[in-house]
Amino acid sequence: RGLGDVYKRQVLHAGADKVSVNTGAIANPALIGEAARRFGSQCVVLSMDVRREGGRYAVYARGGRERTPLDALEWAAFAEGEGAGEIVVNSIDTDGVKRAFDLPLLAAVTGRVRIPVVASGGAGSTADFIELFERVPGVDAGLAASVFHFHEIDISALKAALAARGIPVRRTCLLYTSDAAD
Repeated sequence: RGLGDVYKRQVLHAGADKVSVNTGAIANPALIGEAARRFGSQCVVLSMDVRREGGRYAVYARGGRERTPLDALEWAAFAEGEGAGEIVVNSIDTDGVKRAFDLPLLAAVTGRVRIPVVASGGAGSTADFIELFERVPGVDAGLAASVFHFHEIDISALKAALAARGIPVRRTCLLYTSDAAD
């Protein structure tokens, strides 16, 4: 067990709802089942960095820098069987390009597992999120970073656009401190 495993255990004991495993699980696949048995499947998220190579999807480790011999579809099914409760699929091919999510990859993964799948990599517009949820119904969530950090997509407007298309969204709530109530 590496330092990351100890840290994840501490984070869960401190009250985190979930932790994701990627390179650690590739190095020690038993980690998925051990974590699921100890903390529950709902806490264990397999994160996969995936690149299309010919007719297959290859899993990469170390933030997408190191190719592994793992096939992404087989790895996703294995992780589900071991007790992972959710999978984050990051497409190396589309990450950062802001042209769209990798819909064929996501459809292939959702076709292999029954647990929630989170799409990551490629979002550049509200239309990309709408296309994701309308074309890959097995996807439970869409993840993006820079488009929100740099205010290229307004989160409230995105949620409103998704809701207008009948796509379920989590309602936004305002948090008030005790000072706000005065």
